[in-house]
Formats: sequence, structure tokens, C-alpha cells
Amino acid sequence: MLYFVFKLNLDFNMNFAKINDITIHFNHLKHDENKPTIVFSNSLGTDFRIWQKCVDDLVKDFSILLYDKRGHGLSGLGQTPYVIDNHVDDLIALMDELKISNALLVGLSVGGLIVQGVYHKRPELVRGLVLCDTAAKIGNETMWNERIEIARKGGLEALVEANMQRWFSPNFHKNRQIDLRGYEAMFTRTPLEGYIGTGTAIRDADFTPNASSISVPTTCVVGEYDGATNPELVEGTSKLIPGSKFEIIKDAGHIPCVEQPKEIIRVIREIETVI
Repeated sequence: MLYFVFKLNLDFNMNFAKINDITIHFNHLKHDENKPTIVFSNSLGTDFRIWQKCVDDLVKDFSILLYDKRGHGLSGLGQTPYVIDNHVDDLIALMDELKISNALLVGLSVGGLIVQGVYHKRPELVRGLVLCDTAAKIGNETMWNERIEIARKGGLEALVEANMQRWFSPNFHKNRQIDLRGYEAMFTRTPLEGYIGTGTAIRDADFTPNASSISVPTTCVVGEYDGATNPELVEGTSKLIPGSKFEIIKDAGHIPCVEQPKEIIRVIREIETVI
């Protein structure tokens, strides 16, 4: 018999707030008023637990905000479909509720779109950006319409195999089969309308015209095996942002905070030295 022991250093309380038209599930790890704050925004079909290994390290030196965006995790569904401003306005309202400003925002995939949107609407909330496996525009209308149609007809189970191929590297598929089953469960247990609603928001979002106006320190990173937002796409966005850094994370797919958390921790700690 196999036994698995999970070491969880975080204070994972069940915290909820009424934000706009929904209830948002969040965790605010705030142990020192003088510590700078990092806000994490996760990807489509995941919840804030994907950041766990990063936060276990960073919480020693930073205040941390984790949250489940609308239609994901334990947060409410709200009216669907969404536009990207629904997600952006939720994060802004949550930060205002918790009196967080001048934070480093770390966004993965659609989370990267969300934190870009926060910067463009409320730049005073943001002192730096880490854009993980994301871009100013992700995919095209045809691609998203096809995925949405597959989900409507067959549920998220019809998308899970292809998604796992995009999300994780060959080594992860070969050597971390039990973890893979767990992330399949996280994906398929996402509310269907939350997935479709957020997919619609991604389809229609385009921050390309705004990217050159980003003036805070920014680092763009991408897993070398990312099948959702490939390195060329992420580098293209990095080139639009004045002074931004670009890095490829080796042996990682679309979710490097799961596969290579030490590398994401390093990137965050490095950008913190210049902001």
C-alpha cells in the first residue's frame, strides 16, 4: 500500500468575501504589515492550490493573496458568459476590500490577462508584474469556439486529455502519474459554465494595444513545453512591454509553478530586488 504525506505550511483558512455579484474564496497570508504583498492569479481550469509550493517558500518574506476567480474553485459562478473585465474587476474589488495596493501581481495564463487588466485600470495597485505562460492575446476565435463547443457537448472530460498534454511536460507525464491524475480531477471538477464563461472571456480579450504602456518592472516566463501559450507567443508579448525580461523555464509545460516551483520562486525573488 502506498502512503502519501503532504506537507502544508500554509494557513489555509476558508475565507470568503462578497465581491461584485459573487462570493470569492481567498486566502490572505498577512503576518507583517511591513512585508510587501504578492498577489497570485491562476489559470483556466485550476484553483489557487497550484501556487502552494511557491507560497510555502515566499510566505516567509512576503504577504500573500491567493484567490479563486469566478467560476472556479470555491468561488461563485455569477452570470455567464464572462468578459475579461468581470475577472479584472473582481480582483480589483478584492484588493480594495483587503486594502492591498502597490503589490507584485503574478498571473498564469488567463491570470496573466487578469493582472494586465488590473494594471491598465488601476496602475497604483501594481508595483511589478510576473506574467507566466500568458500573452496580451491568447488564441483566436476559432480555437476557443471549438473548445467551448466540445465542452458543451461532452463536458470537461472531453477536453481533459488534450489539456494535460498542453499543461505538462513529457517528464511530468512519465514520472508523476499520480500527480497527473490529481490535476485531471482539478480540471474536470471546474464548473462547466465557469470554464466556458472564462474561455469566452479569453477569446474576446486583447491587451495588445495596451502592452507598450506597461511601465512597471515586468518578467515574462514560459515553460519550454507549453502547448497552450508557446514560448514564441509569450516572447512576442514581452517584446511589446518596454524593459521587460523574458525567460524559458526548462522541463515545464503550461503550469511551471507546479513542475518547477523553485524557478518561479527565483523569478519572483529576482524581480522583487528591482521594484
